[in-house]
Amino acid sequence: MRELPLPLALTARLSPVVVLACAGWALTSGPFAASPAAAGPETAQQEDRGTGEGASSEPSSPSSTAATKTYASAPVPCTSIAEKTITSLVPGAKTAGKEIPSTDTRVRRTCSWNALKGYDYRWLDVSFEIMATDEAAQKSYEQRTTDKSGGGAVPGLGDSAYSVVNLTTESNQDTREGVVLARSANAIVAVTYNGSDFETKKAPSTDEINKGAIKAAKEAMAALENGRTG
Repeated sequence: MRELPLPLALTARLSPVVVLACAGWALTSGPFAASPAAAGPETAQQEDRGTGEGASSEPSSPSSTAATKTYASAPVPCTSIAEKTITSLVPGAKTAGKEIPSTDTRVRRTCSWNALKGYDYRWLDVSFEIMATDEAAQKSYEQRTTDKSGGGAVPGLGDSAYSVVNLTTESNQDTREGVVLARSANAIVAVTYNGSDFETKKAPSTDEINKGAIKAAKEAMAALENGRTG
C-alpha cells in the first residue's frame, strides 16, 4: 500500500473520523430523550388520590400503587458484549469500550467502541433504556421503528425486534450503518453499527453490517435478560 505524506494522511484519516464520531454521538444521545410515558403512571395516581374528593387518609399498600417492573435498572453496557465480538466487529478498538455519560444510569446507559485500523473504520454503540411500563416501552419501540422505515423484523430477539441498514455518501465517501431495536417487557435495546473504508471510499456490505448489528443486539439482550427482576 502506498504511504501518503504525513500531513495528508492525517487529514484523510482523521477528518472523516470526526464527522462519523459526531454522527454516532447524535444517534446514541438523540433517540433516548425521556418521553412523558416514561415517567410512569404512579405520579398521576398519587395526584388523583391527593386531590380527589373523598380520598382516603389511609396509605395504600405498595402492591396497589405500582406494578412490578420486569427490569428495574439498566445493565452495565460496556460488559454486555463479549470481547471476542468487539474484536471482530471493531478491529483495533479497546474492548473495554467507553460509556457515554447519562443523566440517570438506572434507566439509560450507552457504551461505544470505535477504531480506525489501516483505512477501515468501524463504530459500534449499544444502549439500554428502562421505561416505567411495558406499554411505554412498546410505544417508544413502535415510534422508533416507524421513523426508521425500510427494515424488517428480527425473529427470536426479545419480545419484538427490528433491523434496518442504510447507505449514506458524503464527499464521495460511503458509510453503511445498521440499526437494531429490540424490546423486552419495559426495556429497549438499541444497537448502531457502521463502517467505512477511507482508501477505496466504499462501505462494508449490507450483509456484513446487518449481521454484525444483530449479533451485538443478541448479546446485549442476553445481558439484559440475565439481570431481570421478574
